[in-house]
Amino acid sequence: MKPHDKENQISSVVIKQIFLLAIILILAALVCFNLAMFIPSVLGAITIYVVCRKYNFYLQEERKWKPWASSLVLMLASLIIIILPIYFIIDLLVEKLGNAQAYMDKFNIFVDKIHDFVYAKTNIDLLSKENMNKLKGFAGKYSTSALSGTFNVLTVVMSMYFILYFMFEKPRLFERILASAAPLKRANVSMIGEKMRKLILANAIGLPVVAIGQGVVALIGYLIFGAPSAILLFALTAVASMIPIVGAAIVYVPICIFMIAEGQTGPGIGLAIYCLVVVGLTDNVLRFTLLKKLEDIHPLNTVFGIIMGMNLFGFMGLIFGPILVSFTLLLIQVYRNEFSDDETPELQLSDKDKGEELENKIDLIV
Repeated sequence: MKPHDKENQISSVVIKQIFLLAIILILAALVCFNLAMFIPSVLGAITIYVVCRKYNFYLQEERKWKPWASSLVLMLASLIIIILPIYFIIDLLVEKLGNAQAYMDKFNIFVDKIHDFVYAKTNIDLLSKENMNKLKGFAGKYSTSALSGTFNVLTVVMSMYFILYFMFEKPRLFERILASAAPLKRANVSMIGEKMRKLILANAIGLPVVAIGQGVVALIGYLIFGAPSAILLFALTAVASMIPIVGAAIVYVPICIFMIAEGQTGPGIGLAIYCLVVVGLTDNVLRFTLLKKLEDIHPLNTVFGIIMGMNLFGFMGLIFGPILVSFTLLLIQVYRNEFSDDETPELQLSDKDKGEELENKIDLIV
């Protein structure tokens, strides 16, 4: 064989690597396909593990608690503090919106009332008849899809805590297995771990706190000004507040217009002022204090993550969706660090100055 032919020949090592990667990808796809119903449980277990990680190490290594005792205590605490409030909102929506036909009848009347009032006052046709039908159909389809993905929540929670127990019991072993299994440089493994910790804390703690905070403040206004179905509006406002830019306004603006259209002009205007000032201020305070402190997530990541997460996991996707989108973009950055030909030096999170440089380097993706 000529030397030129040898240079163009694919290395046997590369062929073996491609063959092995193909087998790994096929097996991973088979596992994920057949265990797809447990993916929310795994994501939930990882989320709670990250949130409770330092407390678990504190109890086991400093307080010398038995692993099973610290695991059970933290699982119970996470159930009361994190899971039950989220489950309350989900269960409230499922209970209120469970009768799909009755819900859609009320929603159609609600939309028609707002449209007719705006058209009569401004002569502006906000939605044509065709677009109104599309809006009604989209609302019915999307709400049914979201609810259908939520009915197995008990199974997901039980599976999640089953997985979580073994993660809590031997946390050092669990983390060593993950670190050793990752085919990446140690600096990139550290970067993924640190960035994912911040993302999970922001989504698992920051977003629910902002949502419940805005929902409670809005509920006070709904009760004061006599808005219809105040409890249902509280749950809808809490969920809508997770959407950047527009947020809770998706709920309270139509409600204010509906109340004015019904002849409740004073309460409708009062509720509008209350929501714009008080609810809006609550949103700004929570987002620019709590969320900024935890992690500054790009609004587009949240928007697309919520859409994807709702389609995949139902209401639980409100938390998991943005995490998956941010993680995907983070892996792209890791790929660049691993295989780029530029002379960018590796960054260590333990070095303060280099850590700041690392944060600046990945600002665009999270």
